[in-house]
Amino acid sequence: MSALSLAVRDSSTMLRRNLLHARRYPSLTLNLLLSPVVLLLLFVYIFGDVMSAGIGGGGADRSDYIAYIVPGILLLTIGSTTIGTAVSVSNDMTEGIIARFRTMAIHRGSVLVGHVVGSVVQCMMSVILVGAVAVAIGFRAQDATALEWLLALGLLTLVALALTWIAVGMGLISPNAEAASNNALPLMILPLLSSAFIPVDTMPGWFQPVALYQPFTPAIETLRGLLLGSGIGHNGWLAVVWCVGLALLGYFWSTSKFNHDPK
Repeated sequence: MSALSLAVRDSSTMLRRNLLHARRYPSLTLNLLLSPVVLLLLFVYIFGDVMSAGIGGGGADRSDYIAYIVPGILLLTIGSTTIGTAVSVSNDMTEGIIARFRTMAIHRGSVLVGHVVGSVVQCMMSVILVGAVAVAIGFRAQDATALEWLLALGLLTLVALALTWIAVGMGLISPNAEAASNNALPLMILPLLSSAFIPVDTMPGWFQPVALYQPFTPAIETLRGLLLGSGIGHNGWLAVVWCVGLALLGYFWSTSKFNHDPK
């Protein structure tokens, strides 16, 4: 059997292990998933009338704000789901299972690959669930073509991959699950500081660079352009560059830490 075949086989085994682990302990995923759903319902039904008037110059209704907020909530869902990945990796590193894996004849990188692929699968399942809630309360993307839907799905997957590799690195450097959860918290906070809930130009001038020059804002604006027909401009390639850069950073950081970790 070739080295590539062994790597694929062992990675598949680790993927199955992580998915089974997530199924047996769903409380963490559910807790992280509830946050975006609660925020979606809160901003739509509590703040929706006021916020919709703000983004529409006084003439918008709640349905306009639902359309505006959903792309940001989907990115927030990915960020919150990857926190669970950091916790899971930290648990593996501190509970001794990794030390046992190191003594076995398995492909070394398959442990991380299993976590990453499993996390991306969970992220996309979470996105679908939150998207279903959004559709149930009135979100519509009627003008989006099949190609635009595929591009939106591809962008969400790319964001999930990038944030997952960063979360894996955060899990590897954390001494315990609590620290991993705290270290990965920026993955959920940054979307709150982006254009997810209000346009950047309505923010205080001193704060606008924080919202503009971060990875979530271009990804959110690109998603809005694909699903709602608004202008994408330079946000498309910025989102891709951010995702590829973060994925590469997370990959090299994680593999370097994993290969040299004495635990």
